[in-house]
Amino acid sequence: MKLSTKSKEYIIPEYSLTGDLLSFLTCNLQYRYQNKGNLPPSMPVQLWFGEFIHGALEEAYLRWERCPEDKRLEFPWDWEKEIRPIEELITSRLKVKGLNPPIEYQNNYGPKDNIYSARLERSINLWGAHLFPLIEDTEVLIKGLRDLDDENARSDYYSINGVVDVLSSMKIDRESQRINQKSFQDTLDFYFNNHSNENKNDHENDHEVNDGNKILDYLSKNEEFKKLLDEGLDEYEIIIDYKGMRRPSAPNNEEFSNIQSMMVNGDLDDSEEYMKYKAWIQHEWQILTYAWLRRKQEDSEKPVVGIIFYLNELVPSNDDLKAIKEDLINNETDISIHSISLEDWELIKNWNEDDDLAIHRDLSDKFKMDRSIRIINIDDDLMDDSLKEFDKVVSDIESSLVKEMNGLSIKEAWKADAEERTCTACDFRTFCNKKKSEDTENKQVFTIP
Repeated sequence: MKLSTKSKEYIIPEYSLTGDLLSFLTCNLQYRYQNKGNLPPSMPVQLWFGEFIHGALEEAYLRWERCPEDKRLEFPWDWEKEIRPIEELITSRLKVKGLNPPIEYQNNYGPKDNIYSARLERSINLWGAHLFPLIEDTEVLIKGLRDLDDENARSDYYSINGVVDVLSSMKIDRESQRINQKSFQDTLDFYFNNHSNENKNDHENDHEVNDGNKILDYLSKNEEFKKLLDEGLDEYEIIIDYKGMRRPSAPNNEEFSNIQSMMVNGDLDDSEEYMKYKAWIQHEWQILTYAWLRRKQEDSEKPVVGIIFYLNELVPSNDDLKAIKEDLINNETDISIHSISLEDWELIKNWNEDDDLAIHRDLSDKFKMDRSIRIINIDDDLMDDSLKEFDKVVSDIESSLVKEMNGLSIKEAWKADAEERTCTACDFRTFCNKKKSEDTENKQVFTIP
C-alpha cells in the first residue's frame, strides 16, 4: 500500500490592527523586537494603560448592565466603593499576563494623586452615563480574510482582526425616546430645523439637543450621519474604540479635505500632510477597517459611523497640555481656538509650563469631552483605501520576515524609522540603526555583539 506524503504546511498569517499593523507603522524595528522577538519593553506604560482602560470600562459596563434597569447604579460613581474594586480586579488580571502597573500607579493610589485612576474615574463618570445605555455588545472580536498580492510573502492571504464595542440603532432610538419621548430622527430634525441658520461661534452657541445623552448630541451635529438617516436608514451600527492617549494633532478643514482626496486617489504616501498628521490619519484607517470587518459578520447591521474616545483628554498630563497648547496656537487641531470657550483658552494660554499645576481640574468638562470624542464617518471609497494601505503594511511585514528568513540580519531586514518621542522611550535605541540627530551623531554609539 502506497502512503501519500504529508502536504506542505500552509500558513495564513494573522495580524491584529493595533497589536501588529499600527505597531509596525510606529517603528518597524521596535515591532520586530517586541512583537516577533517577544522582548517586552522594560516600562510598558502605554501598553499597560491601554489594556487597563479597556478592561476596566468593559467591567464597569457589565456591572451596570447586569442590574435590573430600575436598580442600576446612578452616575457619578464613588471611586472608593464602586470604581476601586474594578481597578483592583483588572490590575490583578494584567499582572497574571505579565503587565505590571507603573510605579507611580502603585505609590499614589486613588484619583486625586494617580493620573491613571483619575482617567478611569472621569471616563466612567463623564462618558458612562451617556455611553452605557447605547451599547449592544462589548469587546466584539471581528476578523476577515484579505488577499496578499506579494510573490515574496508566505501566503496568498492574510487574516486581520480587531476588537470593538458596538452601539445599535435600536438602543440609540430607545434612549432618545426615553429622554425626549421622540425618535432619534425626530431629535435630529428638531435640532437642524432650529439651529441651521445660526452663525454664532460654537462656544457662544452651546445649545443641547437633549440634556440627557451627550453622545446623541454629538451625533445629531454630524451632517453626514444625518444625511444617511434622511435617506431612510433605520437599522445601523456604530463602532467604538478607546485610546489611552491624547487627541493627535489634526488638520484643519481645508487640509482634511485635501488629505481625503489624496487618500481616494492613492497619493497620500510620504506626503507632507501624511507625515505631519500620521497618527490622526492612521486612526481613521483603523476605524474604516473595523467597519469593513464588522460588515463581514453575519449578525451585524451596517456600521455607518465610528467613534474614538481619546481618554487622556479627560485628565491631561502636563506633557499633554503642552501639546494641546501648541496645537491650538498652530491651528493643528480640529478643535480650534474659535470652538472653545474664552475661559478655557485663557487658562491654557496663560499657563506656565514650568509650574507643576494641575490646571486640567480647572478646564471645563465640555472642553475635555469635545477633545475626547472623535466621530468618523464610514465612506466606502475611503474604506477601500484604508484596506489597501493596511495591505501594504502587511506586505512590508511579510517582506521583512522573508528577508530575515533568507539570512539578513534583523537590522538589515527591518527599518528603524520613528518619531523622536517614540525613540526616546524605546529600550532598543542604544543599538538602533536609525540616523542620529545632529546633537547626538558625534556621540559614541553603544553596540552589542
